[in-house]
Amino acid sequence: MFFNLSSRRPDVRVAAADARRRFRAWRRGRPFWAGLFTLAAGLPIIYFPYVHLPVANIPLALSTTAGAGALIIGILLMVLGITLWFQQQVRVFAGISAMLLALVSFPVANFGGLFLGLLSGLIGGSLACAWAPPTGNAEPRPALNRGSAAVPVGGRPE
Repeated sequence: MFFNLSSRRPDVRVAAADARRRFRAWRRGRPFWAGLFTLAAGLPIIYFPYVHLPVANIPLALSTTAGAGALIIGILLMVLGITLWFQQQVRVFAGISAMLLALVSFPVANFGGLFLGLLSGLIGGSLACAWAPPTGNAEPRPALNRGSAAVPVGGRPE
């Protein structure tokens, strides 16, 4: 019976290749990396105000009175990251909002999640603003004719 299951392996490979191909097509039609960086920016901003880090057997607490502000900023950044994946039409708004929230997190949320959330949010917001949707009418590039040398107009070949 165990050997019978191994005969299904090519079907699994075909399914995995098909899933990877569909994921690539899905990823190329949206600002995927912008959403990923923006989503990842919210995690350290939320994490550091609520954790106690042991440093040389001394508990280091970074919790401040701005813990609620860090929670709100982190959740909003995560929501903006998901929004970039599923609502590409608002990418400029989401990108600018992500950059502003990342900048606000610097004084509010322990230096923007110890600079991890700040930098990730700025990169994600910048990528979101710079992303352009793919055009459907892309023409293939003509093949270069390697056999002929280019001759300048009105001159001799160099």
